[in-house]
Amino acid sequence: MKRLLMILFFPIFFSCGSKTISEPKLSIYDIAINEITGSPIDLADFKGKKILFVNVASKCGFTGQYKELQQLYNTYQDKLMIIGLPCNQFGSQEAGSNEEIETFCQLNYGVTFLMTEKISVKGDKQHPLYAWLTQKERNGKTNTTVKWNFQKYLVDEKGRLIDYFYSTTNPLSKKITKHITG
Repeated sequence: MKRLLMILFFPIFFSCGSKTISEPKLSIYDIAINEITGSPIDLADFKGKKILFVNVASKCGFTGQYKELQQLYNTYQDKLMIIGLPCNQFGSQEAGSNEEIETFCQLNYGVTFLMTEKISVKGDKQHPLYAWLTQKERNGKTNTTVKWNFQKYLVDEKGRLIDYFYSTTNPLSKKITKHITG
């Protein structure tokens, strides 16, 4: 009888354990977004590289992180794409037009990594990319909330969410670089 119960319940126990790690239902590579200039970005072009998504703002206390993001990109661009996503939802710190944002980033920080059009990262107008990054049912890993500008989301070479990092985490922190170099 004991053996019969083990045979009957082992598959149930085993299958319950496998639900903790699931593949995303929607591929991040299928989400449409535009460059800051308006041209479409094909996220599938970055398969095989990690992608660091960062909601950015020009007038934020964390704006200086553009410098470290550029350093990170310069160092690891063979295996990492950084995508800055301007957002005006936190303290109205990104009020400029796409053209003004692009000029600010290039002139003040020499930004050469990819920048997108201005988007919403939370609320009713949340961009589908951020719906994917913040919802476990979409990303297969965890639910999160974007707390402020310069929150970072790292996706692996196969389009799976690795982890997220709050604004206070410097882009050059080992918390981030260990995933890129490892």
